[in-house]
Order: sequence, then C-alpha cells, then structure tokens
Amino acid sequence: MAVADEIKSRLEERFSPRDLEVEDESALHAGHAGAPAGGESHFAVRIRAAELADMSRVARHRAIHAALGPELVGRIHALAIDADG
Repeated sequence: MAVADEIKSRLEERFSPRDLEVEDESALHAGHAGAPAGGESHFAVRIRAAELADMSRVARHRAIHAALGPELVGRIHALAIDADG
C-alpha cells in the first residue's frame, strides 16, 4: 500500500473526518537531503474532524502522529499538517 493511502486510512479510522486530503509532495523535494530516490517521503495532510476542534495546535499534531503510529511516522521525512475541528 502506498504511504499516502496508509496515512489516509489510519486518519479516517481514528478521526472519522468530514474532510481529509493527503498529498504526496515528495517530487517537490527530489534531491533534497532525506528524500529517498523512490519518493513517498514528504506529505501534506489537511484534516477537519470534530474531535480536533477543542485541541490546541500542538495537541492536534500529537494526536495525528499518535494515530499514524511510530512505524509509519518513522518512514516519513516530512509531514505538513493543517488540522482543525
């Protein structure tokens, strides 16, 4: 399964968001330190979920990282997060 699909699946399962976009931005970082030749290293997530509404920005990011899990987060070089309730 592609990393973007794994991210989307785990976030859908954990938050049941009303809006979720996961974009693989790896091509924009080709040749950059930490960017593997095969891509799937840089992602942007836009998520809107009721559970995130009352959280601080830091708490939202922590909740998203927890939902993804350490194994998946460890395979991602960069994750841009736009999260709101």
